[in-house]
Amino acid sequence: MGKVAVLIEDLYNVHEALYPYYRMKEAGFETFFVGPKRKEYKSKEGVVINSDLSIDEANFEEFDAVIVPGGYAPDRLRRDERILEFVRKMYDSGKIVAAICHAGWVLISAGILKGKKVTGFHAIKDDLKNAGAEYLDEEVVVDGNIITSRVPQDLPAFCKKIVEILNSR
Repeated sequence: MGKVAVLIEDLYNVHEALYPYYRMKEAGFETFFVGPKRKEYKSKEGVVINSDLSIDEANFEEFDAVIVPGGYAPDRLRRDERILEFVRKMYDSGKIVAAICHAGWVLISAGILKGKKVTGFHAIKDDLKNAGAEYLDEEVVVDGNIITSRVPQDLPAFCKKIVEILNSR
């Protein structure tokens, strides 16, 4: 099976990080938490996750998908050019780039949303539109190799779609 990177940074949404991580493992994918550094990261709720790899250790060529959880972590992740470069390379090479909730901010900063249909948490709707995307209020939206969802309640559909597309490749 393939490899999946789940990006991690402080103040992540615990559900949007752990649910996809374990769902990808359950589907047979090697799954790694990848952060700016190899260290402990705390969720908004105080749950600690240790990153498996730093972004400098993660070679995009080895991964089939990257999942960006929401919470406040995307606002931190989008400030790291190494993270944005990883996401851009994944996108440019046709690999899955998946984002839920506020994670659309990372895709905006990576510059990969112009002309794409996407969804995300309603509070970032204007940000997504201003980046040139068409915002759809749906539980999961797929446009090319980009998969997006809105909120934690969309996680079952979000993860099902990621697994479905990875298995079809």
